[in-house]
Amino acid sequence: MKQKKQLVILIVLLAVAGNVWYWFFLRDRTPAPADIVAVAQTFKPLPVGNPQPHTDPLDRARKAEYKSAGRNIFSRETPPPPPPKIPKPKPIDPNISKDPPPPVIPTVSPLPAKFFGYGTIPNGTVRVAFFTDGENVYIVAEGEVLMKRFRILKIGNANLEYEELSSGLRGTANLEEQAAPPSA
Repeated sequence: MKQKKQLVILIVLLAVAGNVWYWFFLRDRTPAPADIVAVAQTFKPLPVGNPQPHTDPLDRARKAEYKSAGRNIFSRETPPPPPPKIPKPKPIDPNISKDPPPPVIPTVSPLPAKFFGYGTIPNGTVRVAFFTDGENVYIVAEGEVLMKRFRILKIGNANLEYEELSSGLRGTANLEEQAAPPSA
């Protein structure tokens, strides 16, 4: 009985091995379906002028020579700055003075009106400044423009900061207190 079982198992294993062998090796030799054969017969490759590989850019890259600019390409550190170039001395002209002219320091124009006081609006927190030019009194809040020339930036207790609109220069004006009239 033992030999009969072994014989049956051997036949089953041979059948499985034959099936596996057929599916992996002989199945690919079956003819292709008709529609695949028709597509393969009507295939036309794209017309290419020069089917050879384009190796010109590769040849140029291979023949290029690396020229260092003094920087280590494998380091993230920046290179030191180049040494300053020293200009050649010019011939001395006796008509030209040796000292260069002094640099012009831009200055802000003084306010054309006198800053004589400040206050706050009762319902707000905006400060206003009071100016006079002798006859007229101007009331200007922070951020507004005085006489179309000066923007009032900040109003303090003893002075104010302003900016001249034409040049962008900033200046300060001190609070000028009027002297009290002499007492009798």
